[in-house]
Amino acid sequence: MSQSTTGQRVGEARTAPDLPAARPGRSEPAAGAEKPGHRWWVLGVIAIAQLMVVLDATVVNIALPSAQHALGFSDGNRQWIVTAYSLAFGSLLLLGGRLADLIGRKIVFLVGVVGFAGASALAGAAQNFEVLVSGRALQGLFGALLAPAALSLLNVTFTDAKERAKAFGIYGAIAGAGGGIGLLLGGVLTEHLSWRWTLYVNLVFAVVAFAGGLVFLRRGVPAERPKLDLPGTVLVTTGLFGVVYGFSNAETHHWGSPMTWGFLLGGVALVAAFGWWQTRAAHPLLPLRVLLDRNRGASFAILAISGAGMFGVFLFLTYYLQLSLHYNPVSTGLGFLPMIGALMVAAQLVTNWLLPRLGPKPIVPLGMAMAAGGMAWLTALGLHSTYAADVLPPLIVIGFGLGLVMPAAMSVATDGIGADDAGVASAAVNTMQQVGGSIGTALLNTLAASAATHYLSGRRPSPGVVAQAQLHSYSTAYWWSAAFFAVGALLALAMYRRGRVQPAEEGVQPVHM
Repeated sequence: MSQSTTGQRVGEARTAPDLPAARPGRSEPAAGAEKPGHRWWVLGVIAIAQLMVVLDATVVNIALPSAQHALGFSDGNRQWIVTAYSLAFGSLLLLGGRLADLIGRKIVFLVGVVGFAGASALAGAAQNFEVLVSGRALQGLFGALLAPAALSLLNVTFTDAKERAKAFGIYGAIAGAGGGIGLLLGGVLTEHLSWRWTLYVNLVFAVVAFAGGLVFLRRGVPAERPKLDLPGTVLVTTGLFGVVYGFSNAETHHWGSPMTWGFLLGGVALVAAFGWWQTRAAHPLLPLRVLLDRNRGASFAILAISGAGMFGVFLFLTYYLQLSLHYNPVSTGLGFLPMIGALMVAAQLVTNWLLPRLGPKPIVPLGMAMAAGGMAWLTALGLHSTYAADVLPPLIVIGFGLGLVMPAAMSVATDGIGADDAGVASAAVNTMQQVGGSIGTALLNTLAASAATHYLSGRRPSPGVVAQAQLHSYSTAYWWSAAFFAVGALLALAMYRRGRVQPAEEGVQPVHM
């Protein structure tokens, strides 16, 4: 990357990459003299925007029954309220990340925030199923711009090892806890206001994030603007769409249906073709150097696996609390608060103390193993279990385990990335999580439904038998989630290198945002 056009020394430009450009008519100090504490305002802006995107994956879930009753759509169509968001988000993330690198991270971030707010308003005001689904798809589209821009801004803003650890600890805690916060917020808004407020609430987050972005994010455009890799964009977008759509269809179609395996095979073939094309493209959308580092590749794999496994606790424990223990939406959301607390405590512990001293190899496998153990523990839940004695302990174990995994994997996945690749590397992180979560949702839903059907086979479907069938389906999902995390623990042990992650060299070029 070329030298900064401002003429500042490299060391000066790296001390405050997050500050707004000087305004005409005001006497602004040199960048090197700005207060480094302004970086934490940047983190606040990024955190609010990221929370908006993350919680939106679950905040609508609790509101679905109310929305279905109000708009009158079928059970078969209900899944598309969730799938429309994940399809657009997962398939367009890499494009969004590369646009952040090519156009500038600040402008892409702000466009993403405004677009996400507009899409949320459209979905919240929907008077029919079609408009609601369209709004959710547009949320996914603008989220695909916003999420990688936010993470790449964080990556290039915090270059000091200690500050970076704290920043990624906070960011990772939000990424891991956002789903639980979404369940709580969705329950409160649905019960006390309306299901529409699970979408309107994004306007509050967006106003704060947009105002903060205007003030604290520094203007700038890339010094060099290579051409967009159009063939690569088409291949990866359609390929990821095929994979996510195929797994989504597995919930409503049999695995033997062409609507399932046809889209899966086509999607995998297109993603493979994308990988081949990236070795030949003059300006690749996802340079393979981003993926081929051993630690970074391990982090991408871990984020995908943890994304798949997390749905076991968020989705099926929500069902259990509401349908088996008869909790209301607010009580269900409150039930996840201890997990969120454990996750945030672990996130700060690992990034401020453990990761800088030990590196990822002992930390991430331990966290994955804890999550696996907690999921296995949940399989003992019954119709007469109590929250304090039976739900709370495994929930805290899972939360602490995810708190060890998420911020560490995110930090390592983006560490040492060149400024030109920061956006697309950040997009790859989000893509792994989103695609992993979509695959996990489809697999676990299909396996749970099959388990319930098998349990009911040959039995008289009395209320007690149906309740036991539900428990059996939840237990099946917990076991599979535990298996995901166990595989992740073994993979992390095998792939991560020993020792601490080496900090970036002091001669790193200044970054344009």
